[in-house]
Amino acid sequence: MIYDTVIIGAGPAGLTAAIYAARGALQTLVLEAVSPGGQAALTERIDNYPGFPGGISGYDLTQNFYRQAEEMGAQFLMETARGLETEGPVKRVRTDTGNIETKTVLIATGARQRKLGVRGEEDLIGRGVSYCASCDGAFFKKKRVAVVGGGNAAVEEALYLTRFARQVTIVHRRNEFRADPIALTEARAAANLDFLTPWTVEEILGGERAEGLSLRRAVTGEHRTLDVDGVFIYIGVEPRLDFPAPGLALTPAGYIVTDGSMRASVAGIFAAGDVRDTPFRQVATAVGDGALAAREIERLLGSAAG
Repeated sequence: MIYDTVIIGAGPAGLTAAIYAARGALQTLVLEAVSPGGQAALTERIDNYPGFPGGISGYDLTQNFYRQAEEMGAQFLMETARGLETEGPVKRVRTDTGNIETKTVLIATGARQRKLGVRGEEDLIGRGVSYCASCDGAFFKKKRVAVVGGGNAAVEEALYLTRFARQVTIVHRRNEFRADPIALTEARAAANLDFLTPWTVEEILGGERAEGLSLRRAVTGEHRTLDVDGVFIYIGVEPRLDFPAPGLALTPAGYIVTDGSMRASVAGIFAAGDVRDTPFRQVATAVGDGALAAREIERLLGSAAG
């Protein structure tokens, strides 16, 4: 069959688009490589999404999105998109099991945590190096961990880790932080959390498991070692666009360029959420992107049918 729309990615943007598209009686298929929820599902607590004054876990919130999309009639397929044929009125999404034909495509694949790119990082992933405190924090009860980064994610996840670790150290290459003042105030008040600035990570040390960090002081060039049992890295995100999509305009950083209606540079292709070029990446903005993209897809298909 030829779907009205195929949504690649089941994070907040993709799930919201699925709710709106299916509710609008569009034949809607959502492709997701891992499990519904995206990065948001890995967040311990989301307290700035409207309607939840006491906060809600990212997993619970995105599971609600998923159930609602299913109830509206959206279909889900746990497959990885391997390529996208963008020419002509019928698009094709290539997967490991074949091609899926569709009139429109919404790319909502989100973003992933950026890696440090230092020696020891790749070798020790899963053996002390992590990018998800809510996934792995419980493994470090009464141990020492470092959190690398200076934004909201780094500070918030460091606070989460104080529940388990004996000592949490935030390592940041600058003295100034990008994190919100409220989060920083809470972090500075935590008894088992300290700050190490301005230091740059040069190597993650260890054999079978992570054992420490080799650090260089940005101003003086001084070197030191920080003994830790775990390293959590939060230095920003990069777009998760892991398949070729001919003709799509991208920013130098690899984000999809869209107009205000979520339309990409190829007719019939849309993008929403963290994978697109946007100044603010939050669950709330991803939800708005997804709703708008679905509305524009419905309009496009309605005008084509008319």
